[in-house]
Amino acid sequence: MANVSNTRGDISSHPDVPEMRDRYARMLGGRDVALVDGPVFLLGLYCAASPWILHYTTSQPALVVHNLIVGIAIGVLALGFTTAPARMYGLSWAMCAMGVWMIIAPWIVGNRPDAGVVLNNIVIGALTLLLGLVCAGAAMRTKSTPRA
Repeated sequence: MANVSNTRGDISSHPDVPEMRDRYARMLGGRDVALVDGPVFLLGLYCAASPWILHYTTSQPALVVHNLIVGIAIGVLALGFTTAPARMYGLSWAMCAMGVWMIIAPWIVGNRPDAGVVLNNIVIGALTLLLGLVCAGAAMRTKSTPRA
């Protein structure tokens, strides 16, 4: 009778180990910044909810809609970074532009915003810019690495 016991052996001596490692690395697609996806998603969630968290829905109605839309866009980018990282990290520069826009938006979109609203958008914008630069740097590093 054949030995059908479920034993785990050491496959380090298997002749296909280097090929399996290369294949696994290609499958991961150079996911150097996997830990950034969560903070980007949470930042988008906070951006979308910040008008209700900071209670400026009645004083700045245009900024309410603006932050909701930009927050959803940041969240969608985060989901894209998670599901298709090799394709989506090219949009990291768009995320950087969104960060810069968030910093200047209170004066362009808002109507004489108070210091709390301005500070909120500056912090969200700076974090978006920073995380976008981290993603863009990882995308550039991944593209410059030769693949087999």
